[in-house]
Amino acid sequence: MHLRYSYRVYPTAGQRGSLARTFGCARVVYNDALAERKAAHKAGLPSPKSADLQKLVITGAKKTAERAWLASVGVDPLIQSLRDLDTAYRNFFDSVSGKRRGRPVGLPRFKSKRDSRQSLRFTRNGFRIRGNGKLYLAKIGDVRVKWSRALPADPSSVTVVLDPAGRYHASFVVDVEPEHLPEVDAEVGIDLGLTTYAVMSDGSVIDNPRFLRKAERKLKAAQRELSRKANGSKNRAKARVKVARAHAKVADTRMDWLHKQTTKIIRETQAVYLEDLNVRGLGRGLLAKSVHDAGWAVFRRLLEEKAARHGRTIGIVHRAFPSSQLCSACGHRDGPKPLAVRQWTCPACGVLHDRDLNAARNILAAGQADRLNAPGGPVRPGVAIPHQARPVERGTHLRDPRPTGNRAADAGGIPRFQGGGGCQVLGAVQLCPADPGRAVDASFPPVVGCTRPLRQFFGQASIPPGRHRPHRRG
Repeated sequence: MHLRYSYRVYPTAGQRGSLARTFGCARVVYNDALAERKAAHKAGLPSPKSADLQKLVITGAKKTAERAWLASVGVDPLIQSLRDLDTAYRNFFDSVSGKRRGRPVGLPRFKSKRDSRQSLRFTRNGFRIRGNGKLYLAKIGDVRVKWSRALPADPSSVTVVLDPAGRYHASFVVDVEPEHLPEVDAEVGIDLGLTTYAVMSDGSVIDNPRFLRKAERKLKAAQRELSRKANGSKNRAKARVKVARAHAKVADTRMDWLHKQTTKIIRETQAVYLEDLNVRGLGRGLLAKSVHDAGWAVFRRLLEEKAARHGRTIGIVHRAFPSSQLCSACGHRDGPKPLAVRQWTCPACGVLHDRDLNAARNILAAGQADRLNAPGGPVRPGVAIPHQARPVERGTHLRDPRPTGNRAADAGGIPRFQGGGGCQVLGAVQLCPADPGRAVDASFPPVVGCTRPLRQFFGQASIPPGRHRPHRRG
């Protein structure tokens, strides 16, 4: 698997000028190639190939008076800018065809020298790590690097990034093998929020640090100072960098905190279950600033990446699952509640619930049911799965379940089977005696005319009793 290791670099004044010149040349090559592809599309001609574009906007352009200065920089970043253009078009077409998941991707746009972020990429032919720890870049020189940790393997490429705060970073791509951690028995469901950042199904709580809220006074002062500077003046440029550095400090602090929290969760649990929150929609509401300050999407992404590397499991419960409406003790659905309600009593069994803890337990039960019933395994027995599957998202039926009315005194969160016949319940999954090799989800209402009766089950970690999912034959 490919990992990125980012380090701070400190170029000299002359090297900063060479980097700025290389940034501009790579941007010009990208824009020229994009203009050629747009002109070909407008004329109804096929899109030019990458090799033809390279001859036209790099090799041929160096021989002209208008683009002769392209020869003053290394050729490797110029070629990589054409690769970036190919990737941008590929992402657009994959988004249109449905191959690429996520929000829609638009057509590539022209780059500007006023963009707040500039980047260059060097392949193996364009960089080298010296024995003294310096990073050699073609036609730039040896750049001093702040090595915070050693690279696990030889990098295949390096990307030099200039951020809005004026800092330079070197991001190395390294190919490493997954490092699976020893297996543990703990599984946890997590309910994300704003009052408290996360509540675990085992009762542990992660407080919300609110990094942006704490830095608002300093950010407002810097932004107010920037607004007083004249447009185009050097003082305004200095004030802009000051604002960017203040925001960068907040972002870096939040990212460091998220890395520490996700690493701790991955080390201590074998499986983690989250709710698929609509972060994009919540970021447009009244709580937009708090939602963006929380960084829920980054929290989920870090968990997924670290779980894939360390052999853990991540389960995503559908966003329509009523985790805050179901009683984790008896399965009664009490209906929606406003955010001001932090505790509620189940009218069916009389248990007093903390809103977030109850939701975390419901997420754990629903995630365990979806994990045991998820498709994607090998068809033939004995055939190994070639790679670890991505986190799957499964729906959960949302009809009102019927309360059981009883609870096992020593359930301890594990459902128990009572009576003979029908399907046995293990966790939130039923095992059918007629076909023990098949597991059916216990989260669906009963099928009309089903000949295999479902026994009621109990336990705090269980989801509401329901019907058999129809067996698939053949």
